[in-house]
Amino acid sequence: MIDLIAVSPSTAVSFFLTSLLIEMTPGPNMTYLALVSASEGRRAGFAAVAGVAMGLAVIGVVAAFGVAEIIHASDFLYNLLRWAGVLFLFHLACDGWRSQGHAAGESSAADGRYFSRGLFTNLLNPKAGIFYVAVLPTFIDQRLPLMYQAMTLTAIYVGVATFVHAVIVLLAGALEPFLNDPRREKIARRSLSTLLAAVALWFAWSTAR
Repeated sequence: MIDLIAVSPSTAVSFFLTSLLIEMTPGPNMTYLALVSASEGRRAGFAAVAGVAMGLAVIGVVAAFGVAEIIHASDFLYNLLRWAGVLFLFHLACDGWRSQGHAAGESSAADGRYFSRGLFTNLLNPKAGIFYVAVLPTFIDQRLPLMYQAMTLTAIYVGVATFVHAVIVLLAGALEPFLNDPRREKIARRSLSTLLAAVALWFAWSTAR
């Protein structure tokens, strides 16, 4: 387990609050998790949360070794990743629109599918990499071991994000009994799918440079 002594208590608290504010801003993760949880249930939602957490952790480790900074510095690599993320979000929106709701069932295969979608939603999100390149380093003390601090702050951020995402799943999942009626479920699912498509458009615009 990573020792929080790697960063000072004041730094840890400041970074925790910064991460919380960032994660409470509506974005692709929040919309997709609400869509999955409301239409497929909390089990599917938590599988997606696990994938999102894994994606954020992987990007944090990659950023610590400087790979994210290389991608951020290259317009070609950045835009390649950016458009792949936009297209993937549109794919999820279209899939949600066409989905038959609970047809996926509570199987390990379905869990794996939602886990992988949560994972790739973040691996293809250049804004996550930018966070680790532009925001996290401002909390690094150059007098202390850099890698140890980066891993500690990454763990804090992933923990905060996972908590916020779990709350979204619980809240959206509470609607599932109400959505057991096929007509209401279809309306809610297609409304959230439309919102996710809108988020994809916003994502394409907000990440342009």
